Amino acid sequence: MRFLHTSDWHLGRSLHRADLRDAQAQFLDHLVETARAERVDAVLVAGDVYDRAVPPVDAVALFDEALVRLRETAARVILISGNHDSARRLGVNSGLIDAAGVHLRTRPGRLAEPVLVHDDHGPVAVYGVPYLEPAVGLPDATPAPTPARTPAPAPAPDPGTGLSRQRSHEAVLREAAARIRADAAERRVGRTVVMAHAWVAGGRNDEERKEAAQRHRSDSERDISVGGIGYVPASVFDGFSYVALGHLHGQQTLAENIRYSGSPLPYSFSEQDHKKGSWLVEVGIDGKTRAERVPAPAYRTLTVLTGRIDDLLTSGEFTAHEGDFIAVTLTDAARPEGAMDRLRRRFPHILTLEFKPEGRTADAGSYRERVKGRDDLTVAAEFVSHVRTPVTTAERHLLAAAFEAVREGAC
Repeated sequence: MRFLHTSDWHLGRSLHRADLRDAQAQFLDHLVETARAERVDAVLVAGDVYDRAVPPVDAVALFDEALVRLRETAARVILISGNHDSARRLGVNSGLIDAAGVHLRTRPGRLAEPVLVHDDHGPVAVYGVPYLEPAVGLPDATPAPTPARTPAPAPAPDPGTGLSRQRSHEAVLREAAARIRADAAERRVGRTVVMAHAWVAGGRNDEERKEAAQRHRSDSERDISVGGIGYVPASVFDGFSYVALGHLHGQQTLAENIRYSGSPLPYSFSEQDHKKGSWLVEVGIDGKTRAERVPAPAYRTLTVLTGRIDDLLTSGEFTAHEGDFIAVTLTDAARPEGAMDRLRRRFPHILTLEFKPEGRTADAGSYRERVKGRDDLTVAAEFVSHVRTPVTTAERHLLAAAFEAVREGAC
């Protein structure tokens, strides 16, 4: 049985206002061609299809077209909702389109109802666990019908059947995994694939897991931690044939059968060194898996440049980066005038500009500590010195006159 594992498309997202629609369309073209060439049985999309709950119209159109084209390859498509998606919107009409071979799994109460994919050796049960909000927990798997206009009773806080007693990502995912194991045992299905959107970390103990979780985060991921602890130990998923994870944007392997596909594109400069792609996964007769990395097409390289503006504008060292998405940190002692416009002439895709003059160190004190005991004129003069050069005598007189005019106007 062959699966293509992908996630975190974030359709509709931009990069510091740079339009990424063409890049996302290019990736989806690649995904369709891979599914066709490799004759995969199903494409697994592990959440964050969209970048926000109400996606732009063009992102919805791109998603709709991708589903049609993926089905034309004869692969089934199984998707779960992530923390960026609106589960209700993404899952609309899911019951109707199941028959078309597209399976939207966005309802927590149905996470133990698998999609059964068959080959010559029997079924593989694919369970979709959408992003689970710890504050909500898991509802009863089979809630009793409630008479019309009668409020439903509060669910019992039983970890096995009702809402999770503990409000944590680990608690709700442990409960989800237990329900899935129980269903697989009842069906007598030996090969199980679980899709989940969560912050999962490997490691032998809590300290190692915490360190690994922090190491693999990127700036473009929305924080889903609760009380500072949002990661889930990989051991929660012990015993499953394969676990297709989404949420973290770096492609990684937690165990041979537990992997993140990562996002198909870099969505922040913290991801400039990521290797983007998908996983081509084969589940064997005995339930063991092997996975092969499928690199995503490169759209535009992300590059961070640091130096004086004259060097950046003239040195041949930077010629190869003229077509990249660029983040620049200028180290000139004085802030150059019109720096962004000048840099854009050589680097048309420059996205961010920061100033860190050489020889200056940041004041570690709070803003209140830095201005304590200083008058308005001193604070203003130091601000000018910080962003440009020390104020001249004429500028100091001009600032003093401005403050005096404000005071007189307030009287």
